[in-house]
Amino acid sequence: MIQVITVEREYGSQGAEFAHRLAERLGWKLIDSCIIEDVARKAGVAPTLVKRCDERVDPWFYRFGKTIWLGGGLEPRPGDNDVFDSERMVDFVRGYVQEQATQGSCVVVGRGAACTLAKSPGAFHVFVYASLARKIRWFEEHFPEHAKDAEREIIATDRRRAEYIRKFNQREWDDRRLYHLMMNSCMGMRSMVEATIEAAGLQSAAAAEPAGQAAVG
Repeated sequence: MIQVITVEREYGSQGAEFAHRLAERLGWKLIDSCIIEDVARKAGVAPTLVKRCDERVDPWFYRFGKTIWLGGGLEPRPGDNDVFDSERMVDFVRGYVQEQATQGSCVVVGRGAACTLAKSPGAFHVFVYASLARKIRWFEEHFPEHAKDAEREIIATDRRRAEYIRKFNQREWDDRRLYHLMMNSCMGMRSMVEATIEAAGLQSAAAAEPAGQAAVG
């Protein structure tokens, strides 16, 4: 039986909102921003530092310097093992996701969880996408003060997420073979939630649908 659902999402596709609605419908735990606080606590670093490394690859000059230093056979500098960067972040996130998956009944948003749990028989993987026009409209509605930068921000964020998956999982972010279900959010939140529940075979586990719930695009 499915015990965990992962949700990868294009920026602006409302994938995170879908994950929230899905977790609420199932009565499951939502794993999203709570990762920041948990990793910060376990790593003993500030949440702001963890957030800067969340679903990001370290800058090229940092990676270049690290490669030269380690590739040259140099001894680690004092405190090097305590440096918190994207690679350490990934290690913490993988451990956290695997721990939550073992406990079950959770919906995990992004962070390569589909790759981390690719071989877990109790995991169901979803990818949410949308047209660029729809994503721009979402961005303009939520960040009107940055409306002129909508397309640039959307494209940059999706490229960053794809690079993160490619770097740390050696997979393509939108590879259909990673997912059980890929959905265009234009179908609406209610339809997406119900389609996922049915595809994952979780009808009996789903809470009763609230009366009068309106579909959201």
